This record gives sequence, structure tokens and C-alpha cells, in this order.
Amino acid sequence: MQLHSNILGAGRPFVILHGFLGMSDNWKTLGRKFSELPFEVHLVDQRNHGRSPHSDTFNYDVLVEDLKEYCNAHNLKDIILLGHSMGGKTAMQFAATYPEYVSKLLVADISPRFYPVHHDTILKGLESLDFETLSSRGDADEQMANYVTDFGTRQFLLKNLYWKEKGKLGLRINLEVLTEHVGEVGEALPAQAKFDKDTLFLRGDKSEYIGPQDEALINVHFTNASIITISNAGHWLHAENPEDFYNAVVNFIN
Repeated sequence: MQLHSNILGAGRPFVILHGFLGMSDNWKTLGRKFSELPFEVHLVDQRNHGRSPHSDTFNYDVLVEDLKEYCNAHNLKDIILLGHSMGGKTAMQFAATYPEYVSKLLVADISPRFYPVHHDTILKGLESLDFETLSSRGDADEQMANYVTDFGTRQFLLKNLYWKEKGKLGLRINLEVLTEHVGEVGEALPAQAKFDKDTLFLRGDKSEYIGPQDEALINVHFTNASIITISNAGHWLHAENPEDFYNAVVNFIN
């Protein structure tokens, strides 16, 4: 599968993977900053997200193979790989499966463990959008507010809206398949997966995705891992405290 991406700058390759229901555009601001260092930043849309192709198959095994195919197509070697949430799970499994492709790994606010499904309300909200009657993003926000009370979360989700044709909105994500396979998103990293190169886990101080109980498991899979906490940030730490997030990433890479 040929994944869509935005490529910024020139230099050493730095690949960034978004989370569930996100897209490469979520990383544009930070991606530009990283590209000035200089890196060749690849902001990748994973399958069924953003502008990448849709498929009925959705699990971490295929997401990993998609990324390998992407690296081969763009002749990327010794990449710095950063993934957030679902993208972090893809990044972990990719690094463990194909360590020869990765020089350094960064994982944003996700642990290798299993997570129970917790996106039900969000998916129901997206399913509730009636594209026959919607005429603006404001209309969509009003409909979504019945399911998702947090304004910031709604704005993040509604980035998936686009004009399919004049006067008709649609969603870029493959909502049907992502809803059907949502259980895959929380799957644990395979027990045998190991990666021994430099790895950084970043967690938000207001997030519960990486707790003290996760630290031992992280060290089992990633023998050269460190964990740092970004202050004043929840799960979307790169958006909530971009300055500290950026500084932590750059310090680790250098």
C-alpha cells in the first residue's frame, strides 16, 4: 500500500506517525520545526487515515508492513521514528521487527501493554454525522457535541472533514473499518518484540496512558529506554505543550 505523506526539509530522515483518528496534518507545525534542524521530515498518513488508501484489513502487522514499504519506496535508512498513541504502537512494533531501519525510536504517550476499547463514544459521534444535512463544520461540531463534550477533542476529530464536492462534506477516515476493528488499536506489543537501540518514551503528566506500572514492561521490550514526563499535558502532549515536547525530542536526538 502506497501511503500518503507530507515531506518537509532535507537531511537525515525523521518519520512521524499520528494516532488513531488523526492524520499527518496534526504534526505540520512541529514537523516544520524539526525540518529546520535540518531533518527530512516524513509526516505519514497510516492506512484508513488522512489521504492514504482505505482497506478492509486493519491491524499492527499490516501497519508495520505499510511503513516498511514506505521506507523502501523513499529509500529511507537509519530513520529516527516517532509515533504518538496508535502511531507509537506501530513504531514500537516496526522497530522491533525491522531494527535495521531505525536508529532512534520515540514513543509519545503509549505503553506496550494492552488497552481496552475506549473510543466508543467518539466513534458513535462520528457515525452520527448526517452528511445529507450538514452544510458547515459548525453544523458538524454541534452534532458531535451531543457525544463529545470536550471542544479540543471535537476540533481534533473534525479535522477529518473535507469537501467531497461542492456543498457536500465527508470524512477522510475509513470510519466503517476503523469502528469494526477498533479492538486492534489497544492490542499489546507481541511478547517477543525487543529493540535495544536508544528509545525515548514521552508521557503527559495529566495522562494515564503510561503509569508507574508500565515502566517495568517498557524495559522488558526496550532495553535502552528512558521515560520523561511533559508537564501541563495530557494524551495530546505534542499539541498541549509543544515547546517542552520539541525540546525533549531534540535533546534526545542530539
